[in-house]
Amino acid sequence: MKSIKYTFEFITIILFFLIFKIVGLKISRNISGFIFKNLGSLFRSKKTSYTNLSLAFPKFNEIQKNKILDNMWINYGKIFAEYMFIEKFRTSPKFSNQIIVENQDELEKIKSSNKPVIFVSGHFNNFELMAMHLEKSGIDVAAVYRPLNNSFLNPIMEKIRRKYICKKQIKKGITGTKELLKEFKKGTSIALMIDQRVSEGVESDLFGKKAFTTTIPAQFIKKFDVAVVPIYIERLIDNKFKLKIFENIKFSKDDSIDKITSKLNKILEKMIMTNPDQWIWTHGRWKI
Repeated sequence: MKSIKYTFEFITIILFFLIFKIVGLKISRNISGFIFKNLGSLFRSKKTSYTNLSLAFPKFNEIQKNKILDNMWINYGKIFAEYMFIEKFRTSPKFSNQIIVENQDELEKIKSSNKPVIFVSGHFNNFELMAMHLEKSGIDVAAVYRPLNNSFLNPIMEKIRRKYICKKQIKKGITGTKELLKEFKKGTSIALMIDQRVSEGVESDLFGKKAFTTTIPAQFIKKFDVAVVPIYIERLIDNKFKLKIFENIKFSKDDSIDKITSKLNKILEKMIMTNPDQWIWTHGRWKI
């Protein structure tokens, strides 16, 4: 049954990619945003998204919540359309100029220090552009990713990511963590999302509710006394992007795994609160 579902998904997505290639980025964003807004909840549980949003923002009324989720789906659709043009964001000045970078100096400092850092963020708007910009800026970086469930689509996405986003792609999981350690010891910085539920993590507060959270940053801090650099991206009204590089954070090696992880979740919370409709609410984030 799954193979039939995945085959249908594969054919549908490839068909849309071909259409997007023909009509161009602007029209593709509009088409995809409209489709995702109206059909997205059929593929991802609307109840889960609404429940997650209610946990994080209990004071928001129904109208506010529905507006946030509608905008989330529109953004989701635009991201989907932008995959067909990801090469241009990498190579074309016309496209790369749509990314406005704040605090680029922080990346220059990292390069000149010759010391690897850990970049942390979440699934905000077109999150793929963050790792792309880090690598384009001359940072030797390895990005952690979760393979798609669809075995037909995943090889294509992996190829896109390695070719245009970030050459060093490391699969999430125990084997991937070992590979990360190997890369880090060679001087490679690490970029990972800390907003996904992980079974091997610890229960840490996120908006006052317990959520399984990765401990990879905390483990590296404890072992190597490495600095953490938060990074955030948002979509502006004109579909340009603003990418912010935060100042590096130095934790104490004496801090516990739980304390470090909790502090990072607080940083994530602030990012989410900046633009709630630009974070992906569909995951079972608070599922314990």
